[in-house]
Amino acid sequence: MSHKMERSDTVAYNRAKLWQIVCFAMNNSSSNMYIFTFSYITYFATGILGLAAIAISQIMGYIRIFDGVIDPAIGIIIDKTDTKFGKYRPIIILGNLITAASFWFLFNIDMFGQSLRFPMFLLALIVHKIGYSFQQTVTKAGQTALTNDPKQRPIFNMVDGIVTTALSTAVAYVITNILVKQYGGFTGEMFDVLVFWVISISAVLGVIAIIGIWQKDRKEYFGLGEKTQKTDLKDYWKVLKGNKPLQVLSLSAALVKFVTQLFSDAVMTVMLFAILFGNYDLAGNFSLLVIIPGMIINFAFSAFARRKGLRTAYVLALKIGIIGLLSFAAVLFFGEPGKLSLTHVNLYTILFCITYIVGRYVSSVPSGLVLTMGADISDYETSVSGRYVSGMIGTIFSLTDSIASSFAPMVIGWGVAAIGFTKEYPTVGTPLTPELKWVTILLIAVIPAAFLCISLFLMHYYKLDVKEMTRIQEKIHVMKAAKDEERVRDIAKNVPLSDMEYVDLSKSVSYTHLRA
Repeated sequence: MSHKMERSDTVAYNRAKLWQIVCFAMNNSSSNMYIFTFSYITYFATGILGLAAIAISQIMGYIRIFDGVIDPAIGIIIDKTDTKFGKYRPIIILGNLITAASFWFLFNIDMFGQSLRFPMFLLALIVHKIGYSFQQTVTKAGQTALTNDPKQRPIFNMVDGIVTTALSTAVAYVITNILVKQYGGFTGEMFDVLVFWVISISAVLGVIAIIGIWQKDRKEYFGLGEKTQKTDLKDYWKVLKGNKPLQVLSLSAALVKFVTQLFSDAVMTVMLFAILFGNYDLAGNFSLLVIIPGMIINFAFSAFARRKGLRTAYVLALKIGIIGLLSFAAVLFFGEPGKLSLTHVNLYTILFCITYIVGRYVSSVPSGLVLTMGADISDYETSVSGRYVSGMIGTIFSLTDSIASSFAPMVIGWGVAAIGFTKEYPTVGTPLTPELKWVTILLIAVIPAAFLCISLFLMHYYKLDVKEMTRIQEKIHVMKAAKDEERVRDIAKNVPLSDMEYVDLSKSVSYTHLRA
C-alpha cells in the first residue's frame, strides 16, 4: 500500500504573540512561589508544631511521592476538561484556590491541640499537593496550544528562567536577611507574614497567566482540532507503553529535579553557609550576588536552544553542570568558617562563586528546558497516534519528578541522621565538625554530579532533535489537512516520521514521497 500526499508549501505553525508567551510563563512562577517557601516548612513543623525532624523529612518525601502518584489522574481530568471557558483557564483558577487555602491552613495548624496537629498537618499537605498539581500541569500542557513553532517555544524558557531566578532569589533574601532578623528566627509571626505574601503574589501571577493563554484556550489549538482522535482510558496505557521519548526524558528530568531540590533545600542552605562557612547572612548575600549570572545562564541556554534545538541545549547543560559540581566539591573540601567573605574578597571566594554558579545554575537549566520539551513530546504523540493527551504527558513528568525529588528531603534526613541529628536538623548555631563537612559536600555536590551523569546517559536514547521535530510538525500539518478522521488514523498509523522529507524549516516543506 502506498501513500501519496498533496504538496504543502508551508507548515501552518500556530504562533503566539510575545506578550502571550511572557504572560503564560507566569503560571510556572505562580505555582513555584509555594515551592520556593515549602522547604522552610520543616522549621515550622519542628520549631512550632514540635514534630520530630527525622519524621518530617520522611513525611515530606512521601508527600512528594503521593503528589506524583495522583498526577496521572489529574492529567486525565485536564485532557477530558472541555468547558465554554476553555480547557486550561478553569484548571489554573481551581488549582490556585486549592493551593492557597491549604497553604494558609498548613501554617495555622498550631491552633489545634497537640493530638490533632500531626493528622491535620498530613491532611493539609495532601490537599496542597492536589491543588499544586492541577496548576503546575497546565504549565507543560498549555504550551502545546500556545505555540508549536520551534523558534518560539524556547522563549518560554527564557522568560521562565529569568523570572524563576529573580523570584527564588528574592524569596531567599527576604526570608534570611529580613524576616528571620525582624521576627527573631522562624517564629509564628514570621510565617504569618510569609504566607500572606506568597498567596498574594501567586494569585496575581496566576491571573497574568490566564490572560496569556486566554486567546489560545480553544479547541482549534488542541492537537488536530476537530480531527483529534478520541482517547479512552485504555489508550493512556498505550501512550505510556509506546512513547519512548516520554519514558526517557521523564526519567532524565526527574534526576535533574533531584539535584535542583537539594540546592534549594533550606537545611542545605544552613549547612553550607551557616555551618561550613560560619555566616548565615552569606546565604542571602550570595542569592543577590548570583541572580544576574543565573539569569544570564538561563537566557544563554534558551537562546542556544532556539538555534540548535532543545535537546542539544539540554545535553550541553548536563555536561557543563557535571564539571561544575565536581569542581564545586573540590572547592568545598578546603572550606572552613571565615574563609568565605564578600567584604574581603580572596581567591577562595572567587573560586567558590564560579563553581557555585556553574554547579547550581547550569545543572538546573534542564529543569527549565523540560517544561517546553514536554510540548514536543505531546506533538510527537499526536503525530504517531492522532491523540492529544498533553495533560497526561505533563503529569507523567510530574510523577517521575515527584518520586525522584521526594528523595531530596529523605536523603538529607538520612545524611544528618547518620551523624547523630535524629531529633532535629543542624541549625544556624550548630558548630562545624568533620562529619558535617563531609555530609555537606556529599549532599550538595558529589551525589548531584552522579545523578547528572545518569541523566546524561539516558539522553542518548532521546531522539527529538531539531530535524525530528520538523518532521513531526510536517506530519501534523498533513494530518490536519486530511479530509476525515479515518484518513487521520491512516496517516498516523502508516506514515513513519522517517518518510517526512525535510526541506527548509524557516521557509517551506514539501512532501515528495511518502512510503507505507
